[in-house]
Amino acid sequence: MIWHEVNDVIVITLPEGFDMNANLGYLSREKNECMYEIESDIITKVITLGGIRSLVQISVISNKQMVVQFLNNSRPIEKWQREEIVTYIHEWFDLDNDLTPFYEMAKADSLLKMPAKKFYGLRVIGIPDLFEALCWGVLGQQINLAFAYSLKRQFVERFGDFIEWNGKKYWVFPSYERIAELTPADLADIKMTVKKSEYIIGIAKLMARGELSRGRLMKMSFKDAEKSLIKIRGIGPWTANYVLMRCLRFQTAFPIDDVGLINSIKIVHNMNRKPTKDEILELSIPWKNWESYATFYLWRVLY
Repeated sequence: MIWHEVNDVIVITLPEGFDMNANLGYLSREKNECMYEIESDIITKVITLGGIRSLVQISVISNKQMVVQFLNNSRPIEKWQREEIVTYIHEWFDLDNDLTPFYEMAKADSLLKMPAKKFYGLRVIGIPDLFEALCWGVLGQQINLAFAYSLKRQFVERFGDFIEWNGKKYWVFPSYERIAELTPADLADIKMTVKKSEYIIGIAKLMARGELSRGRLMKMSFKDAEKSLIKIRGIGPWTANYVLMRCLRFQTAFPIDDVGLINSIKIVHNMNRKPTKDEILELSIPWKNWESYATFYLWRVLY
């Protein structure tokens, strides 16, 4: 991680081949997003680490440097705390990953050639907080994306916290500690199924008891982490792989049954039917160790 500070502003050196416009294109795909705001290519977001909440504005200069400004007197005093914010941003944008081998592979791949060229510079945008990633995975099960975003907003505004600045609220995702104390009846106002409410509360309780944590999962192999997640009520292979991909950063994570992935393959290959699972497995052989990036780039074709 290469970064320095200039007059209370953090400046992060970006890797070769990073393109902010490609990433903003992904981040601004849904107007109902409640965890950050994008205006004039500047992201405003609350970053919560331990008990410290910082409201930051993130902008990029010539795709070479990412500038992080603190708003509302929320700059952490200690350098190690600011370093944690840099780490969070690195994880969010997957900045430590060299994508050169992915692009080399994609050039020769019938499915990835077009999206890799068109969206060059896009990273797999992460969800560094495990509870948020798991909730988002559960909320998104078997519904369209717009409705999933609506549920997330309801959940966050009902149980989350916020920092107010310039007359606007910038939200903090609800903590697992808070959700662990609720019953499904407390979530009845949110238009999700009772089952999803039970799953989210169950996940929060596991985390509150210390039985489930990002640190614990990160120490496991991909297969062991996948098995651990699938054992949890409400988490099937799709949700597990989604979380392994976007939070735990396993590049081999592959939500093969994902509807978006299936539809994008159909579009790119100009098929008049959906590809079968066997066909997808065959097509994905060259993606070895880059399955998560291949999936993310193919999703990007859809919007």
